[in-house]
Amino acid sequence: MHGIGGRLRGVLVALLLRPDEIMLEIGAGGELLVARLRAVLAAMLLLLPLFNAIGGGSVKETMIGLGGAVFVNVFSQLWLALARRQRRYRWLPFTTAGFDVTATTLVLAALAAQHLPAGLNSLIVWCGYLFAILMTALRSDGRVTLFAGLLALVQYGVLIAAVFAAADSPEELMSSDYGAVTLGSQSQRIVLLAMVTIATSMVVYRMQRLIEMSGTDGLTRLPNRTWLTHRIPRLFDTVRRDGGSLTLALIDLDHFKRINDDYGHRLGDRSLRHLVAVLREQAEPSEWLVRLSGGEFLLVMRKPLGTAFEEVDAIRRTVAERPFEPGRGAEPLWLSFSAGLVTFPQEGGDLSRLLRRADLRLQRAKQSGRNRVVARDI
Repeated sequence: MHGIGGRLRGVLVALLLRPDEIMLEIGAGGELLVARLRAVLAAMLLLLPLFNAIGGGSVKETMIGLGGAVFVNVFSQLWLALARRQRRYRWLPFTTAGFDVTATTLVLAALAAQHLPAGLNSLIVWCGYLFAILMTALRSDGRVTLFAGLLALVQYGVLIAAVFAAADSPEELMSSDYGAVTLGSQSQRIVLLAMVTIATSMVVYRMQRLIEMSGTDGLTRLPNRTWLTHRIPRLFDTVRRDGGSLTLALIDLDHFKRINDDYGHRLGDRSLRHLVAVLREQAEPSEWLVRLSGGEFLLVMRKPLGTAFEEVDAIRRTVAERPFEPGRGAEPLWLSFSAGLVTFPQEGGDLSRLLRRADLRLQRAKQSGRNRVVARDI
């Protein structure tokens, strides 16, 4: 039981954490998909009042349904326009999910004001909660799913309490069209909302783990090239907007192939983890370290070239001064790295051009004897 409880707590913590850049990028595309889906569903809602009138429904119910459908359609177009913008609004997923839930509650409240049983037993309108919760799975953000689910539970719970409080007698909760409203049936709907929230959260959690695995290097647990290609455009946009420089340091472990050939891949992997430990320790918390391939890494620094050169060169000296201990009784290995630095936007406007230039400087560092940092062309 303790193990299951611990795993459930771990899942909850993971869902409440802010997603990484890959998931946020996918979530932004998911928000646009949700906005388009919402617009289609909102247009289809306009048919429901018509069917209600044709089926002999009351004029008041038809007008309430029509008013709710028009309200949802107007806001659906607003959310679609915001989702199409290139700028990403962090608040938009929460706002639109809250709107989907609250719109359902408002229509149910309007029905209850006209006829109490309709407010709680209108299954078609109540399904709006389920759609609101299920659509959050497309955003790849567990926080949005939990927010929508909890909001639906709270709002519907308040609506249930309000309807039962407004009924002066049990007869007022009975209807030939909607059936009898009972605490048992409403409790079942609350449980169903909770079940849908949990199930959708598990879908999002699974999706997050798969995306995290695709953007993380298995050996070092560092972000990989996939993560970099999603993250770097946002960093570029930030630099363009706020000014300043972004320096990329392409770092390569010297003689990594020789270490693998002489000592085996297992020790080679351990030497990489040793290098990563030193790089993480010496780099600033606001900087990003990415593994590209083999013994090659990229350190992303929000600082000008000169300051970045001093930092990387200091890290190089620290690595050279800390031997890697292969094991008890084994001779220590003295590691070193070579690095090529390049700055954005002064030396390139896209990642591929910057990496090519950094690689040329890295090769020059290796040709000059390794264990050195090159920041400028000769």
